[in-house]
Amino acid sequence: MQEKYKPIGFMDSGVGGLSVMKEAIKALPQENLIHFGDSKNAPYGIKTDEEIKKLTFSAVEFLIKKQCKAIVIACNTATSVAINDLREIYKEVPIIGIEPAVKPAVELNEDGKIIVMATPVTLKKEKFNHLLEMYGSDREIIFLPCPELVELIERGVLEGEELDNYLLSKFKPYLNDKISAVVLGCTHYPFAKKAIKKIVGDAKIIDGSYGTVKQLKNILMRRDELNDSNSKGTIEIFNSLNSNDILELCNMLLSAEVE
Repeated sequence: MQEKYKPIGFMDSGVGGLSVMKEAIKALPQENLIHFGDSKNAPYGIKTDEEIKKLTFSAVEFLIKKQCKAIVIACNTATSVAINDLREIYKEVPIIGIEPAVKPAVELNEDGKIIVMATPVTLKKEKFNHLLEMYGSDREIIFLPCPELVELIERGVLEGEELDNYLLSKFKPYLNDKISAVVLGCTHYPFAKKAIKKIVGDAKIIDGSYGTVKQLKNILMRRDELNDSNSKGTIEIFNSLNSNDILELCNMLLSAEVE
């Protein structure tokens, strides 16, 4: 098989990477896409670096065996912990990571706090701190660790009282402040965007999916590996839980509107 017709792989600690794959479906409709979610071991954001690396390498190896021409680490936690080691080992395959969209939030140049929602691991890593040094030194940026939000999304809780109460408890200290933007620093979080929007009102809600897929497309263009087929690409979903419930949730999330 020619390289350009091989699939693109996406991995995540669970179902969150589907939010990135949805962006790829829009931008690269001819590409064949494979998503591997490790819901059996979710969330990654409360594990040790050693555990995260081991699980991430296992997921990437699964996608390598599927002959993926490029692999997207559609998980902020896995990117922050394992991306450099992955690129060192898999030198022949482009490995694209995702990071919290701090730069676009700062470039809005609007008054108010920037709140970065992410897992505890993402917020404490050197990669994230480097982002802050580059783009956020003169802005008030609030760290808001939300590990339980991953678990809610993994259970398919996208709306309702349980989700609303959790988010209110997190945002309560800032509800009387001016908030310019909320950065979704975990790929699960876009599936809760409607609920977040109800709380933060006019604040912009930003995630890293668009930038990640743009980078993926540019890399494939440079390598002359964009799929030039006239037909729509295929989509395959795999999950470490391998249950009907999780696969139904994946299909539901793929079809759900993410505003």
